[in-house]
Amino acid sequence: MSRAYKILALSFLFLMLILIRFFEDTLFYDPYLSFFENDYLYIDSPRREVAKLVGFTTLRYVLNAVISLAIIYVVFLDKSMVKLSAVVYVLVFIILMSAYLYFVIRPRQEDYYMFFNMRRFLIQPIILILLLPAFYYHKLKS
Repeated sequence: MSRAYKILALSFLFLMLILIRFFEDTLFYDPYLSFFENDYLYIDSPRREVAKLVGFTTLRYVLNAVISLAIIYVVFLDKSMVKLSAVVYVLVFIILMSAYLYFVIRPRQEDYYMFFNMRRFLIQPIILILLLPAFYYHKLKS
């Protein structure tokens, strides 16, 4: 893959992540977007439709994961890293979505901060930020 094509592909993929974040209000149902912008530690949890919320959170996670896997492939050109990353994304999704559902179904003010941070891993490409340096370090060592 030529250097110019690689830069163009990475630019496009990062733009896709940025657009998901920029249009999150219109693309996804998430009453917690405005809730966590306010002083959430002192107010009650917002009204929500649990099935719709879980569906849109899953959709957002999958979109971010697919784009992130494409970024990992373009950066390293190694299918084994993409496969390992896909396994990591699936395992993290299962663990975080289980905890996310607990916090959505049983909201308590003392748990809001942990819920806020857990939710970030589901709706933002934080896993990509963790995997890229890890794979780069691994590649340097081998």
